[in-house]
Amino acid sequence: MDNFGLYVILTRPAIGHVAAAEIAVRCGVRMLQLREKDMSDGELLRTARELRAVTRGTQTRLIINDRPDIALLSEADGVHVGQSDLSVSDVRRIVGERMTVGLSTHSIEQATEAQTLSGVDYIGFGPVYPTTTKAVPDPVVGTALLRQVLAFSHLPVVAIGGIFPENVETVTAAGARNLCLVRHFMAPTDPAEVERRIRQVQRLLL
Repeated sequence: MDNFGLYVILTRPAIGHVAAAEIAVRCGVRMLQLREKDMSDGELLRTARELRAVTRGTQTRLIINDRPDIALLSEADGVHVGQSDLSVSDVRRIVGERMTVGLSTHSIEQATEAQTLSGVDYIGFGPVYPTTTKAVPDPVVGTALLRQVLAFSHLPVVAIGGIFPENVETVTAAGARNLCLVRHFMAPTDPAEVERRIRQVQRLLL
């Protein structure tokens, strides 16, 4: 799997999921993840299907966080799991070989192990900086460990956690080519501002 640049995660977007997805598609974002841990199963599936209607036939891949069953039912492009979710092998038994599967890692040991797992297409590594998007955040890894992981990983690595435009260049200087920003895109209530912010970060990755 090639590097893909900006990775957008939808978590309680102020402008709504569909509007945010439409902007991501318009901006050519290649990876779009639905991450809503507090939604009921029914609401999550409805939202996933709405997003799939937006992304179908575009270059934007729809990834569902944690839930391979929702990914299958919504005909998404992939699923992303964490260290305490279903194993990658179990996810593959559910979704088959077609879907993209991503795995979160939070240490050198976890990132190293991920290289040996059959069925992983990319890994997330972080949090690079302190973040408030998780109720119980993992320890900050910093750019030094990120640089180490980028040096040995044969899988694309998504740098995530506490990343904003003001520190993007520090993260890319460590070698990162795939970055995820959450709060920066989810907070604005004006769709035009969300699009402006996405395009701004995309320019920083060029």
